Amino acid sequence: MRLSARTAAARGVAGVVSGKSLNQVLPPLLESVEPRDRSLLQQLCYGTLRQAPRLQALLEQLLDKPLRSRDSDVYGLLLCGLYQLESMRIPDHAAVDATVTAAAGIKKPWAKGLANAVMRRFLRERDTLVARLDEAAAACHPAWLYQKLQRQWPAHQLQIIAANNEQPPMCLRVNSLRQPRDTCLKRLAERDIQAHPGDVSPHAIYLAAPRDVQDLPGFSGGEMSVQDEAAQMAALILGAAPGERILDTCAAPGGKTCHLLELQPDLSELVAMDSDPQRLARVADNLQRLGLQATLLAGDAGNPPGQLTDGTFDAILVDAPCSATGVIRRHPDVKLLRREADIAGFARQQLQILQGVWPLLRDGGRLLYATCSVLEEENGQLVNRFLAQQPDAELLPLTASWGVAVAGGRQLLPTPGGTDGLFYALLHKRQ
Repeated sequence: MRLSARTAAARGVAGVVSGKSLNQVLPPLLESVEPRDRSLLQQLCYGTLRQAPRLQALLEQLLDKPLRSRDSDVYGLLLCGLYQLESMRIPDHAAVDATVTAAAGIKKPWAKGLANAVMRRFLRERDTLVARLDEAAAACHPAWLYQKLQRQWPAHQLQIIAANNEQPPMCLRVNSLRQPRDTCLKRLAERDIQAHPGDVSPHAIYLAAPRDVQDLPGFSGGEMSVQDEAAQMAALILGAAPGERILDTCAAPGGKTCHLLELQPDLSELVAMDSDPQRLARVADNLQRLGLQATLLAGDAGNPPGQLTDGTFDAILVDAPCSATGVIRRHPDVKLLRREADIAGFARQQLQILQGVWPLLRDGGRLLYATCSVLEEENGQLVNRFLAQQPDAELLPLTASWGVAVAGGRQLLPTPGGTDGLFYALLHKRQ
């Protein structure tokens, strides 16, 4: 029997509250509902998680006592119900009725009465409840992250928060081997697909509204890919030359790998490595669709496999695992899953990766370090720690009109309707 979209959303949000990623819990739930309900299910899950810190603070005021851990599905349902009242264009009475009806799918009879009481009380006391929220909860951010943004980005905090709380734009990367950007824009316009060029990457196009990629002219033939504009800067900064041998150390799902090959098809070799063989299969799929070739290798960048020989790469891309605080609007579960204590662990892993792959770089070669984080512990501070330990490494200046110059590199910030938040630092290995 198929689940209703709201019952499925309750289970999805509950799974994230319990510590699982949305990427883990959502795919099977999408299969559990009618195809016509999948869009609503995604909207409920993503929207509720984007506002989760605020909704949790409101729900805490509305419950006489906390729910038991085994009732996380009821907790998820109540969060989804409050999200509908706060942010969806659904009449209040319809949102209440639909949430109470969805409680039946949880198979806990008492949940229907609780859902009805909680949502109706919220409607009666909304202004009072909202007035009691602290700054972080009102901004839909966990307190630790809100405070870090306040300290590290005082002039940009409001911009970052606004971007984190919005639905992300859909951005395309035009395959420059197949067509110029202007041609792609004309073809989109012929299909009545509204779009405009990006300001940072010469290959970026923003769609006015997200749509199925199969509706895009030329997508299946490899003429474009979906990739955020900030992420497109990696291949542009690294600037591959003909005949070079390049290593992409954390390659999956392959967007940057493919962009490097689109910009420079005459490489001697591009090795795309990832620690997860299953995710490496996604790199292979993207290469096949675009008609590109690379050497795929499963391996840990912090302890590179023996097939990789020291001093044999002209350039290395390290798109390091990180807190994902620059792409929260695409991964809103970060607001619930990430903890302040996690940042130091990511920094240790990032440093280990830099130390692991640096010997693979030839003298005179370059390494581009990138994260999708806005936190200095993973970005400028981390780069300076590495430079202090590695006497043959030096920082190359990134002089550009985009982003913000910071110690150790350059930062693109999450921007409403624009780029995600990525950090870049270009290192040179002295001869």
